[in-house]
Amino acid sequence: MNLQQQLEQYSPFNEQEAKDQEIILRYMDTFDNLLTRENEFAHFTASAWLVNRDRTKVLMAFHNIYQSWSWVGGHADGDANLLHVALKEAKEETGLKNVKPVSEEIYSIEILGVPAHVKKGKHVATHVHLNVTYLLEADENELTTIKPDENSDINWFGLEEAIAASKEPEMKVVYRKLNDKLTVYCQNTVL
Repeated sequence: MNLQQQLEQYSPFNEQEAKDQEIILRYMDTFDNLLTRENEFAHFTASAWLVNRDRTKVLMAFHNIYQSWSWVGGHADGDANLLHVALKEAKEETGLKNVKPVSEEIYSIEILGVPAHVKKGKHVATHVHLNVTYLLEADENELTTIKPDENSDINWFGLEEAIAASKEPEMKVVYRKLNDKLTVYCQNTVL
């Protein structure tokens, strides 16, 4: 199933996801370069809500650009397999070797506003990320390492602590949603 089919079949968790799904699908019908940063207004990213086996903690990285604790993830850069992107980014940004999907299904979707910033010495204009999130799992005892060009620390947080650690109000809303979904997921799944 291709990315557009996955997004069409995705069942939104709330009103935000329903509206974002509608807009993302409209953009996919309008633009042919959403998988690359060549589309300077909107492009796909994949993120990971990276939890421990007990689903009681989430691994966060201290993001250098935003100066805040953040989930891990990155740009699609041409790869339409966003689960692959989320797994790759989770490993690259944390140093973990053993990251696996809890499910291969899309866990969450959101359109995220990205303020203008400087990256690698170049100005990046304000734009949006068409983000697809996956629920991934790792062993909280496995050694982690930072990725100095992107983050300066990595830490496991309790689910509520992860929300509190973020300095970005809009991301706190996203992380709350991801935790709420995790509670529902755990109620419906045997760990």
